[in-house]
Amino acid sequence: MAGAYLQEAAAMKDDLVAWRRHLHQIPELGLDVPQTSAYIQDELGKLGISYQVSTENSHIVAILGAGERCFLLRSDMDALPMSEDSGLEYASANGNMHACGHDMHAASLLGAAALLKAHEGELKGRVKLLFQSGEEVFRGAQTAIDEGVLENPKVDAAFAAHMASASPVGAIGYGYFPMSAVYGFKIGITGRGTHGSTPEKGVDPINAGVHIFLALQELIAREASASSEVVITIGRFEGGSVNNVIPERAVLEGTLRAFDPEVRTFMIRRIGEVAERVGAVYGADVTVTATSDCPAVVNDRTLTDELMGVLKDECSGLDILPVFHAMGSEDFAFFSDKVPCCYIAVGARFGEDYPAYSEHNPQVRFNEDALVVNSAIYATVATAWLGARA
Repeated sequence: MAGAYLQEAAAMKDDLVAWRRHLHQIPELGLDVPQTSAYIQDELGKLGISYQVSTENSHIVAILGAGERCFLLRSDMDALPMSEDSGLEYASANGNMHACGHDMHAASLLGAAALLKAHEGELKGRVKLLFQSGEEVFRGAQTAIDEGVLENPKVDAAFAAHMASASPVGAIGYGYFPMSAVYGFKIGITGRGTHGSTPEKGVDPINAGVHIFLALQELIAREASASSEVVITIGRFEGGSVNNVIPERAVLEGTLRAFDPEVRTFMIRRIGEVAERVGAVYGADVTVTATSDCPAVVNDRTLTDELMGVLKDECSGLDILPVFHAMGSEDFAFFSDKVPCCYIAVGARFGEDYPAYSEHNPQVRFNEDALVVNSAIYATVATAWLGARA
């Protein structure tokens, strides 16, 4: 059956595109995405699929099939707080944007739901569908786990896919360590405000922040092995509101990304030590707090090899390569900590005549042909995994 899913998905492309474009125009943030969730619930209802909605946030769980084995398919559905500049006629206009392709993911899982529902009687077990909120804030997966998504029925294995805006449609990337861990941090710097004409009467938190910023870069240059795969990025530096006053406070926010847990633990400790000690040199009080803490995504080797073999056999035309190893992060990691998982990248480059912008870029576009591919992949791996254990 699995090999036919590509043809069936292609036949429903109009529906896939309609779902995706509607979701694209209503991007919402974080754990609470009520419009997005309501739309997906409505479409599941039209497909005759029963579901449950979280009492704490917006995630949706549906179950198809019957039997003891259970395979989880997960998509995320939240967006980013950035204005869209893609030029698409269906671009969002509410100040948020699906710049990471979560609208594509959610529409693909709806497509898989339709495919699996049409063949529900042929499933050799149960498929649990999770439409997850809060991925971009690294909280949605753990929230769903806390609410029992891996139980009743107990999930035996899980699968997810991410659209890759720079890779051509039909390209599939996989790896055993596809996404790094991320530690988000906030450095609060308190000085003593004064007029800009008398800096000697104050303690400048901006000056302290500049030196903290530079010192953190030296952690990578002098305290991390060249082969350790670790990145520190400061993405926010804010202090002051006028040009002739030294402010009382400044703040830096950033992320640490690494694969090796020992490297990650060492760097977290050193970020705190460096920030506090450098701040003290310039007379400022410094506090470092965590804003996120997500482990690396680790793919189960046996499961990944099995599912990639299935796709090579069942979905002709896909270019499946072991190239997925990125410094980006994903809260699917919380699932890979609990059950055998496989997480892949699915090519969705818009076209050769449009720049291949990366995800999280306001001009990024995704090729809707990838909706067909991703829907078929979801349905194929679930059906085949259950069938192999019947």
